[in-house]
Amino acid sequence: MILTSPDKRLLVLGAASLDTVGRPFENLQPGTSVPGQVRPSFGGVARNVAENLARLGLPVSLISAVGDDPIGQQLLEYTSQTGVDTSACLRVADYGTASYVALLGKEGDLRYGLDDMRILSRLSAEYIKSQAVLFHNAGLVFIDANLSTPALRAVFQLARRMKIPVFADATSVTLAPKLLPFLPRLTFLTANRLEATALLQGAMVVNDRFSALEAARTFVRMGVQIAIIALAEFGVCYATSETSGHVPAIRTRVIDPTGAGDAMTAAIIFGLTNGMDIDEAVRLGVSAASLTLSHPGSVSPQLSLESLYERLII
Repeated sequence: MILTSPDKRLLVLGAASLDTVGRPFENLQPGTSVPGQVRPSFGGVARNVAENLARLGLPVSLISAVGDDPIGQQLLEYTSQTGVDTSACLRVADYGTASYVALLGKEGDLRYGLDDMRILSRLSAEYIKSQAVLFHNAGLVFIDANLSTPALRAVFQLARRMKIPVFADATSVTLAPKLLPFLPRLTFLTANRLEATALLQGAMVVNDRFSALEAARTFVRMGVQIAIIALAEFGVCYATSETSGHVPAIRTRVIDPTGAGDAMTAAIIFGLTNGMDIDEAVRLGVSAASLTLSHPGSVSPQLSLESLYERLII
């Protein structure tokens, strides 16, 4: 399945943030602190996807917003060093750089998350339209749901005008419903089980392989061309108008779940743009998620096509 030429630049829009993740060494206790490990890294769904794509050798540009502060400057410098074009990212004076705080359980599962993405409100429809040349030169557009509704409309208007496919990540239970009006115009949608349930607005609860497969098929009936539902340790379900299936997870010792879904998305995009069929592309995505789960950070610096195939063989 080839959705665009691998030589065409990919355009990614959405969040870029400082992630702070805490993992306790023992069970959490209410009302007090326990010993653990706290680590910062640069994250944000869109930024993570862009970095993963760049590490896989694809040309990629990022449109995001960061504060006019040291963290924002360091984030842009680091992301640029990984191979991502950050020249279209906004520097904003009236908001600090976006941040995400995650508290994990002792086994590495996400217990609580808190994000401050208010700066993304500065990524206006007008600013996105001012970057029309990037859309013109892009092979596809990827968005996360942190974008405002007017910004999302601007993305879809430009993508339609330039005749390029739009890929989207549902991002969170709170943000996922913002994508509902745009589902018939999506080439690709990825969501976890909770986000998929939110998008289906109570019509179905996604809690296992069978309901995930039905959810993916439902999204296809709603107009999405490729639907991906991630089930963490239970693997990934997918559907298109022609096929559907399930790929089991790779047994992995979880160090940090942050960014695993973004790595999966990027690897699937890599596979699809390089002519892989959907099943092979999803297997590559599962491998990328496993690699990222075993790394204490939002993106694994060991990511490469070779490392992904090595993980599939083990």
